[in-house]
Amino acid sequence: MEQNQKGSVAYLISIVLVAVLGGLLFGYDTAVISGAEKGLQAFFLKAQDFTYTDGWHGFTCASALVGCIIGSGLSGCLASNWGRKRSLIFAGLLFFVSALGSMDPEFLFFNYGEPSFSLLVVFNVYRVIGGVGVGLASAICPMYIAEVAPSNIRGTLVSWNQFAIIFGQLVVYFVNFIILGDHANPVIEAMKVLNPDEASWTIATGWRYMFGSEAVPAGLFAFLICFVPETPRYLVMVGQDAKALGVLQRINGAAQGKSILDDIKNTVTEKTERLCTYGVLVIFVGIMLSVFQQAVGINAVLYYAPRIFGDMGMTNPMVNTVMMGVVNILFTLVAVFTVEKLGRKPLLIVGSIGMALGAFGVALTFGNEALSLVTMVSLMVYSACFMFSWGPICWVLIAEIFPNTIRGKAVAIAVAFQWIFNWIVSSTFVPMFNMKTAVDPDFGHWFTYGLYGGICVLAALFVWRLVPETKGKTLEDMSRLWKNN
Repeated sequence: MEQNQKGSVAYLISIVLVAVLGGLLFGYDTAVISGAEKGLQAFFLKAQDFTYTDGWHGFTCASALVGCIIGSGLSGCLASNWGRKRSLIFAGLLFFVSALGSMDPEFLFFNYGEPSFSLLVVFNVYRVIGGVGVGLASAICPMYIAEVAPSNIRGTLVSWNQFAIIFGQLVVYFVNFIILGDHANPVIEAMKVLNPDEASWTIATGWRYMFGSEAVPAGLFAFLICFVPETPRYLVMVGQDAKALGVLQRINGAAQGKSILDDIKNTVTEKTERLCTYGVLVIFVGIMLSVFQQAVGINAVLYYAPRIFGDMGMTNPMVNTVMMGVVNILFTLVAVFTVEKLGRKPLLIVGSIGMALGAFGVALTFGNEALSLVTMVSLMVYSACFMFSWGPICWVLIAEIFPNTIRGKAVAIAVAFQWIFNWIVSSTFVPMFNMKTAVDPDFGHWFTYGLYGGICVLAALFVWRLVPETKGKTLEDMSRLWKNN
């Protein structure tokens, strides 16, 4: 990666690499549940004081998303008042506390290994704490990268944040696979654990190690983020022009840094920071980008991948999950290396169409053993198309379409909607997928993926009609773009 300016590429890359660790933790925290959820479910099924239903399990698997909604909603306020850097340090500490608490929710107040309703509540509180960290990181990490990156490589660098998210998911898939080892995951049917002897270690201990493993990257992130600079855009907003110029010149070179500083100062002072200063359309587009990124249903696959592959008859669902993670990584790289060449809109439209075809393929073939290979390929196509389109490009656009003076608030609102719809999709997937009718016992299977496929088609139409192309534009150009609409 080269810059035409005389700034330090090594310096830029080093601070971006630290920032994308937040993305890795985002992916790690949201996907750790995929390997742990069956052992966790079997553990709480043993509770004597309440019945751990499918509804409770769906809520528990998605409880971190409640924290994500809270964290993303707070991100604008914290990013504006604390700064981007200190907000990310706080997010790292929340990740660390959540990892240790989720591993040992009995700490101080409960007897170890005795499931109860109170313990379930405490476990979910720890997951919500981690979710707050995810919500903060999901909004502020791409914002941080976008505000330090030169415009000619901004899309690529922000896309690396999505790569880190997917890499974090792959890492935790692999970590869960290693932790599980030769132990079995429990088979749960009709609210009974069918192989308690073979899966006893997983039920008692395995899921704890999976959640606790996050403490390592969380501690590393909280430590390293202390050594990166604050973003120059934020420094200008709080009147620290000299510090901002120092960061800009170190990244872009002396002359270019001074020019960028002047442009930032002009856009910061020309408008107030009222949310609708640039009209309602920019806010609507940001919100709908977030809504569609989740409504297409991808996280239902990522969170429940081992369960889905098990229902498809695969002999080792964890291996298939790791394979899917590798495919996701490879197709995320497609976006990283093409976003500045092809642009944002083409990737989103092509990805939406590919996802629709994959989802409809799963809907038409799921449950048919003769077509299980088609189902598998369709699921991979669905996931892969998301990874080069809506996965990274949505974050790129959210980080760059908003003008400087409203970016913190607008990003917070957009990302909050993203997590709201993530929670809706994730918490409804299991009951919707398991829906049966007297005529069709597989009704939920084809209905669920058929619905996701239809939403993918709507997403393509939305991008075509309303989303502006931002390739090659500076963050300051966004003020002029929306002011002219």
